[in-house]
Amino acid sequence: MNKFPEIDISNILPFVSKDEINDLQPEINKHYKDLLRKTGKGNDFLGWVNLPSEISYSLIDDIVETANELKSKSKIIVVIGIGGSYLGSKAIIEALSDYSPLFEEKNINPKILFAGQNLCSDYQTSLLKILDKYDYSVIVISKSGTTIEPAIAFRIIRNHITKKYGYESAKKRIIAITDKEKGSLKKMSITEGYKTFVIPDNVGGRFSVLTPVGLLPVAAAGINIKSIIEGAKDMQLKLFETCDIDKNIAALYAVCRYLLYNKGKNIEVLACYHPSLFSFIEWWKQLYGESEGKQHKGIFPVGVNYTTDLHSLGQYLQDGMRMIFETVISVERTHYNLVVPADENDIDELSFTAGKDLQQVNKMAMLGTILAHVDGGVPNILISIPYLNEYHLGQLIYMFEFACGLSGYLIDVNPFDQPGVEQYKKNMFALLGKPGYSKEMDILKKRLNIF
Repeated sequence: MNKFPEIDISNILPFVSKDEINDLQPEINKHYKDLLRKTGKGNDFLGWVNLPSEISYSLIDDIVETANELKSKSKIIVVIGIGGSYLGSKAIIEALSDYSPLFEEKNINPKILFAGQNLCSDYQTSLLKILDKYDYSVIVISKSGTTIEPAIAFRIIRNHITKKYGYESAKKRIIAITDKEKGSLKKMSITEGYKTFVIPDNVGGRFSVLTPVGLLPVAAAGINIKSIIEGAKDMQLKLFETCDIDKNIAALYAVCRYLLYNKGKNIEVLACYHPSLFSFIEWWKQLYGESEGKQHKGIFPVGVNYTTDLHSLGQYLQDGMRMIFETVISVERTHYNLVVPADENDIDELSFTAGKDLQQVNKMAMLGTILAHVDGGVPNILISIPYLNEYHLGQLIYMFEFACGLSGYLIDVNPFDQPGVEQYKKNMFALLGKPGYSKEMDILKKRLNIF
């Protein structure tokens, strides 16, 4: 029998009562139906809800076949995208990859590098220097093809790969993941003859990790995407069984967050004790920040990597302003066992750890920290997964997505749009002199004292 993630809310009960949790069942019933029936706000972007159970075997096979083709001729694969177009794949790849050197001889899979997630010339130049040395291919991801960060990166890398391999050969090293029918990247793909995969119209970027957006880079990294989808599918079916708060982990997580938020806990710290989950936390931050942060509402999501950050942010978390709560992701079993050795001299005074597995030490650090933070006024939600592999990561991804939809509905916002993201783009376009923005350019330059 497959195990599922478990949630422990005992360490929020000093702050939130069980009755308060149960009183929200009618609201959860409504929002749960809105997600499943696609009747709530943003219902034109709810394609992710049934995605794990509806993805076709032919699409999966095509993704795997394309990934294998890229792997056969590439030491590096550059994934160009920003936001949901790269965070999901980066999260999975880092979570499931070994801590091995870049080009270790036994490493038969290409190294996945990322571009288009910033506008830093130093970053891009350093990347090009690497690409000078190794065979590489490109996966470019953009629904429109005009988002400035990935569009500029693709223009630069397209120029580089064409010079390196020649026009015809370069085209065979570029895969585009874009809109089915429209947009500049789709138009370019048709003109140049790039192989393409479709970003579904009804799936927003931050919910797209289980589409080709996330699956192709992950497959190219040598990770079993079928197992990821299987985990997500099983979690989907599990959550579809009932909306009872006590039996639905996504509903319980959403309700606990909402109640803590209403009590002034408006910052959620997602913590892990497994360094390879750092990029998973980055994915989670976008998922919740972009979904909830509207109309001057929403919990501000931040992430920490313990025990590392206990030696930087630990003081604030323990004794700072009490507007935060913590959610901890616990991985119960590690891939490797490493026993702390004995030392008869015991100069470092660590004999009490000798003979203990390092995972045991890490777990005691986690439990001790939870208790200390709760005693210091920080509520804690503990989410445990049995093992960090493709299957359980797929479960966790879908659980957080479903809970995110419920969370947005609980605070009465549309969790599936992002109107605020457009403002910086308008200002940037104006300052760069994009046609049609001349009036805005003059206003902004005066404000910035640029003449």
